[in-house]
Amino acid sequence: MKGLYKDDSTNRNELMKWEREALENFESKMTDKEKPFPCIPATIGFTLNHLRYGFIGNPEEASTIYELAELLKEFSTSSKEFGKYTSLIVFYKIPPHIKNNYSIEQFEQLFWQQLNRLSASDKVDWPNDIPTNPNNSIWEFCFHGGKFFMYCATPVHENRESRHFDTMMLAITPRWVLKEFNKSETYAKNIKTQVRKRLSKYDATSIHPDLNSYGVENNLEWKQYFLRDDDTSLSKCPFHHLHISQKSNK
Repeated sequence: MKGLYKDDSTNRNELMKWEREALENFESKMTDKEKPFPCIPATIGFTLNHLRYGFIGNPEEASTIYELAELLKEFSTSSKEFGKYTSLIVFYKIPPHIKNNYSIEQFEQLFWQQLNRLSASDKVDWPNDIPTNPNNSIWEFCFHGGKFFMYCATPVHENRESRHFDTMMLAITPRWVLKEFNKSETYAKNIKTQVRKRLSKYDATSIHPDLNSYGVENNLEWKQYFLRDDDTSLSKCPFHHLHISQKSNK
């Protein structure tokens, strides 16, 4: 399988057709001046070429979890070398029956299935400073010792254009990137204000009520990983801790 991909014109010539198209569509989204993408740090990361990319197969196939795990292992080990706005962008090659027939809820189920299977393959202990209960305000997804914010986009998001992409896509951002970004409280507050302004114009629906800031008392990170096209959300986190509880007594 391919490892992490760093974009440049030479490397793009080596991509498969679907991979090149996914990357070109992503580029269009990140560089649209008339309708700027709401997440300003993501657009900066793209412009500075701090982002890294991965191309993996059908999320229904067991081999795809292996591909995702290998990418995230490599990224978690090397991310600090890529720049302070880095994220891992993962494109799935979804078959037509998923793209054309799946509902938002089915994509949501598929996303959480991916995280559960990914976590079950983890050979590194869950970090001691992160609770294993997702209903704790400082819980977040961890893998290979790294702490990450997860974002999922799908082809069936319509009202929430900020969560729409032509294939199933993950954007995985290390916690250290977010901490660095929030180091200047004034700067971070200003950017978050601008992001919400952009978001209100970008989407055809209101800002989802689950969007919040990490660590605040009423925040649940898991609810922000996959936002539905309306304001509803799951009442219970689908993430399972069985294998984690065998490694950790927390």
